Amino acid sequence: MQRKISSRLWISFILIGLSGQLAWSIENMYLNVFLYNTIIPDTSYIALMVSLSAITATLTTFLMGIVSDKIGKRKALISFGYILWGLSTAAFGIVSNSVFKTAVHAASAVVALDCLMTFFGSTANDAAFNAYVTDQSDETNRGKIEGVLSSLSLISMLIIFGLFDGLTQRGEWKKFFAIFGLINIFTGLISLFLLKEDKKAIKKENDVLKSLISLLSINEIKANKIRYLDLINLLFISTSFQVFLPYLIIYIQEYLHFYDYALMLDTVLTGASIISIVVGRIADKKGKSITALYSITAMFIGLVLMFIFRLYISCTIAALLVMAGYLSAFSTINANLRDTTPNNLTGAFQGIRMIFSVALPMIIGPMIGNNVIKNSGRTYTELGVIKDVPTPMIFLSAALILIPLSVLIIIRLKEEKKC
Repeated sequence: MQRKISSRLWISFILIGLSGQLAWSIENMYLNVFLYNTIIPDTSYIALMVSLSAITATLTTFLMGIVSDKIGKRKALISFGYILWGLSTAAFGIVSNSVFKTAVHAASAVVALDCLMTFFGSTANDAAFNAYVTDQSDETNRGKIEGVLSSLSLISMLIIFGLFDGLTQRGEWKKFFAIFGLINIFTGLISLFLLKEDKKAIKKENDVLKSLISLLSINEIKANKIRYLDLINLLFISTSFQVFLPYLIIYIQEYLHFYDYALMLDTVLTGASIISIVVGRIADKKGKSITALYSITAMFIGLVLMFIFRLYISCTIAALLVMAGYLSAFSTINANLRDTTPNNLTGAFQGIRMIFSVALPMIIGPMIGNNVIKNSGRTYTELGVIKDVPTPMIFLSAALILIPLSVLIIIRLKEEKKC
């Protein structure tokens, strides 16, 4: 029987999840555009920033996940982490070439500030909030919860594109970063009163680090094959997404020449969010793994179509397939992993999850995408500066990664039948 989730808990999940996704959307997409358009037009710096941010996020989640397991104070880490996250997000507004001697110095400052922002964000969201969600849910409702939480990433993009994209188009970056910094500060403050207290049943390990290391032993992996298969599945789906995501807006602007892309993105993000929520409910009833397999197929078809299509309407349809497929696949795979997360190391295990869902994908994916872009030789010159242009090959490269992922999902389905 499916356990009912209280209204207060749903409001907490949605408010904190949405605020966090707004900040991550700024970092994952608009910060790249900010760096490219206003600081230095070289996609190598985007790949470097994404990679360092991923490493920072993973190390932070390991450290603060261990802290949250030892002290059991996930609520405090969420609240105060969000406040500091908001302050560091707003700080991007003061970085410009006029403040630094060279564009390289300014770009370095953006990369460093991104790592600082990521530390606070990963503490609050990746380590504490993710563990909190696992604490407050169970196997009967995690598909539904993941469907909603995953949809928030696209809803956040929808909000940004629909209401605030004009600020970036006009170059009002200071106001843009200030608005989203304030949103996170507000969320941190209100969560102090809204969040339920941490569960008293959280088991506090005396030696969390030792216990965490034991999770990576050969015997542990053999005894929990499905758990580690879920981690590898997260690696593949996230890497595929990161091959094209950092360069998506630049591709739309500079290759397709769709400068009025707000309607396209609004349609894609709205449709994909609705589909993800529906799929999350289906996954709890029909099975998470089989749902993931169908979702991966939809994403693969969408990526191939993105490689082929050039017209506004056809690209919108293809992009909807990509986003809906990705979101549904990621949420169902992540829900599977929550089910196999060790109860006594919920916080610390988020660090391991981050290696496979964020660190490795955000290092490997953007590098694949950047190499594809560089090898295409597609550039243009603006005010004497040569700029790289992403090409459709980034979508075909992303699609190829989904082939082994489909095989792994089929293997998991067979393992499930043995249990």
